[in-house]
Amino acid sequence: MTTLFTPVKIGAYALSHRVALAPLTRMRSETGDIPGDLMVEYYAQRASEGGLLIAEATPVSVRGNGYQGAPGIYADEQIAGWKRVVDAVHAKGARIVLQLFHAGRQSHRDLQPGGAAPLAPSAIPFEGMAHTKDGWQPATPPREMTLEDIATAIEEFREGAVRAKAAGFDGVEIHGANGYLVDQFLQDGSNHRTDAYGGPVENRVRFLAEVTAAAVSVFGTDRVGVRLAPGGTFGGMSDSDPARTFAHAARELDAFGLAWLHVIEPRVAGSQEVTEGAHAVAARDLRAHFHGPIIAAGGFSPESAAAIVAAGEADLVAFGRHFIANPDLPHRIRHGLPLNAYDRSTFYGGDHRGYTDYPAVSAVAA
Repeated sequence: MTTLFTPVKIGAYALSHRVALAPLTRMRSETGDIPGDLMVEYYAQRASEGGLLIAEATPVSVRGNGYQGAPGIYADEQIAGWKRVVDAVHAKGARIVLQLFHAGRQSHRDLQPGGAAPLAPSAIPFEGMAHTKDGWQPATPPREMTLEDIATAIEEFREGAVRAKAAGFDGVEIHGANGYLVDQFLQDGSNHRTDAYGGPVENRVRFLAEVTAAAVSVFGTDRVGVRLAPGGTFGGMSDSDPARTFAHAARELDAFGLAWLHVIEPRVAGSQEVTEGAHAVAARDLRAHFHGPIIAAGGFSPESAAAIVAAGEADLVAFGRHFIANPDLPHRIRHGLPLNAYDRSTFYGGDHRGYTDYPAVSAVAA
């Protein structure tokens, strides 16, 4: 596993290892949409000297929420809660960036101001669920965004970046994956617009580029990254030519000189995220188009993580499920220690169970 424990520079920051915390929706905000004590403890547990944490997908707008219980970054009163999280992580010698997102059509009228329809590039329903105060409910059919709506959403991403900077985050990541708003604009299965934001890929990538530019205007290029899921179908996503679409997106992002590109790898057997019947685009395919650091994520084991870094296809690996169950994951991987099993039933929502009660090993065990 030595390849995972060599130094790496990612944007403005020098890291001492390549095991990152993936952004994970956990819906554990105790005070509505403001991070509380439980979230402070959770992130502090997973911080390690010289490591990188990518905080959970955080809506930049009330209209962008798709998960009851998720913290936001759309109001000034949320800044203090996030600052406590950031300070706890920095005290452990780690870096933390905030993932900015907008759920788009993956939402429900109960999460929207005035019970309005969710927003989307096109009025194409999401045949899935949104998490409301009454639990998981079928998503509400969306309304197609006007040009004014689009301009407002881009500004909300910029304002989210401003608040993230005020909270002390080391940077931000634009969530352009998993079928949320940015991804909905990018892929032609969800974007049927005929204006400057739809049609050819050069138009469909426009929203991603403008949102990225908005974040860069706040943090600079060396503290901003983007997450993409070129092989993913989560959120009802599809594209007629994913290889072309995501190669173009990677080139557009490369032109910014961003700190990183975060790629969700197509998972092997048994996952809904594999694109059947076609070559699923992976980090190795985007290397030719994006020349900065690449973070890979998606069902990695310590062994497969070390292999993708050794092969030069990625520079860091972001772990999700294993980091949920192992707050000291970098320590365990470095020393070849066994991993705790994760409990899927506690992934989303709830209390400290399955959140902050997974045990760490003593350093003596190494």
